[in-house]
Amino acid sequence: MSAQTIILKYIAFFEARGHKRIQNSPLVPDNDPSTLFTSSGMQPLIPYLLGEKHPAGKKLVNVQNSLRAQDIEEVGDNRHTTFFRMLGNWSLGDYFKKEEIPWLWEFLTKELGLPKNKLYITVFKGDENVPYDQETEDIWRKVLAKDNVIPKIFAGDVTKNWWSRSGPPDKMPVGEIGGGDTEVYIRFDDVEHSGECKDNPVECECGKFVEIANSVFIEYKKTEDGFEELPQKNVDFGGGLERLLQAVDGKSDMFQTSLFAPIISAVEKSTGKKYKEHSKSMQVIADHLAGAIFITNSGIKPSNKEQGYVLRKLIRRGIDNFYKLDGESLEPILQVIVDQYRHTDSELVTNFENIKNTILQEENGYRKTLSEAKKLIEKELAKSGKKTGDELKGSVEISAELAFKSLATYGLGPTQLKSLGYTFNDQELAEKIEEHQNISRSGASKKFAGGLADAQEQTVKGHTATHLMHQAIRDMLGTQVHQKGSNITAERVRFDFNYDENLTDEQIAELEQTVNTKITENLPVFFEFMPLSEAKKIGAIGLFDEKYEENVKIYLIGSQDPQKAYSKEFCGGPHVNFTHEIKSFKIIKQENIGAGLRRLYVKVG
Repeated sequence: MSAQTIILKYIAFFEARGHKRIQNSPLVPDNDPSTLFTSSGMQPLIPYLLGEKHPAGKKLVNVQNSLRAQDIEEVGDNRHTTFFRMLGNWSLGDYFKKEEIPWLWEFLTKELGLPKNKLYITVFKGDENVPYDQETEDIWRKVLAKDNVIPKIFAGDVTKNWWSRSGPPDKMPVGEIGGGDTEVYIRFDDVEHSGECKDNPVECECGKFVEIANSVFIEYKKTEDGFEELPQKNVDFGGGLERLLQAVDGKSDMFQTSLFAPIISAVEKSTGKKYKEHSKSMQVIADHLAGAIFITNSGIKPSNKEQGYVLRKLIRRGIDNFYKLDGESLEPILQVIVDQYRHTDSELVTNFENIKNTILQEENGYRKTLSEAKKLIEKELAKSGKKTGDELKGSVEISAELAFKSLATYGLGPTQLKSLGYTFNDQELAEKIEEHQNISRSGASKKFAGGLADAQEQTVKGHTATHLMHQAIRDMLGTQVHQKGSNITAERVRFDFNYDENLTDEQIAELEQTVNTKITENLPVFFEFMPLSEAKKIGAIGLFDEKYEENVKIYLIGSQDPQKAYSKEFCGGPHVNFTHEIKSFKIIKQENIGAGLRRLYVKVG
């Protein structure tokens, strides 16, 4: 069974049960500066899980291209990848556990034909805040009994079987929603347990049990007095396509499935090495180049910032492992990857030349970077009278300070430095890197986590304040001025726009007064779905192009009538209900960030 067949079976299964298929959201989210990549099918649906009505109804299904940048270091085993496709179905206040669980079992065992005796179940064991999910266990026991299957059900704690955007119950702010989940694992008999593992999915981390399905039951809201049940209870199911294929193929190693095996073969051919002897390096090559292809297909170029940084890191880590195996040419591997995904993501074929050229150009640039870094190190070694690597056999020891200098100057990490023939004190370098990261981590951690969009109260205020600021700037400077980027955190708002000069003190004061006036007026905030052509006609602000669906979401501030609204702007949300919730608006800094571009830093609340 191919990956395409699994997708078609899944969509048809849930469409036959009243679900409406929704579009695959872009891998690089539009108008959401709080996260770098779409990392799950749930991510674009957060506003609807929080109560907004979805235009397609209450029962939804799709397959979502996803990437989790935080999993880069996890790649190199039998089951982890950075890029994956997530099959998802949702109930937005419609069906709940007694429908979802039988459907899940039916799809896995009848549609996909997975062996029932190898499937293991986990449920939420509860904690001092929320009780054991006995209802879910009871439903599972009835479903399994009907199929004469001996129950293999285990209870996981808040680290295993609980979901909220903020983590476990004790970390959730008042007003946050969440719930326990139930997960299905498949057991692979050919994988040996490590010494610490126990033979169940809750207490095993060695890869013998692989999670293939996860249904979250969002039924609680945190209050000042604890947790209360939600009036709208939601179901959020996610199943990784690559892991489902692993289960269908019966392969304990994902990289030996029908999707990845041809890619691994191409790596073997290009390097002259065998997968059995170099599995981890080849897993990294296959995964990282696949992820790089999909990011490049989204219009991203390698750089030292944001999505471009992740793309560069994936390409370079892939290249490092490729060079370590004496690989000769990346091009045949790139071609095979696209061939493997062409049936589910046909645009990769159309864009292949651009994708290939972007990655190969980065490879050429990386070769030059390695050469320049070596020159820097050799120059510093020569200053201290040490012989250089070319004059010695084996590796040359350098100081952690020099190792960090090459990292800061050329972006080379420990792996690259060692590949150039240098050794150093790993602990001292790690401490220097940690010291540097602590300085910049606060503003970047949420984005590079690759997780869900940030919907903290303060961040939501920042989203709405940005709309007010955008309109006020255009009113003051002219409609030729547009937002060029933003970054919104709980601490501050960063807003970029096109303008040739710094704002004067008078203009900053005027801008602050305008926005604060709109806050004081307590304007209502509405949203409306409308055709793209209608959004353009009413003058909504946004970068509209062929990427967007026929219907777009427009936020209107001040009036539900577009002709009377103060602000009309394309956005996925979330936003406050009334502008008074923002409380205050203060510009704390401005910067010139390039020709014709300005940046404002703002504090709200």
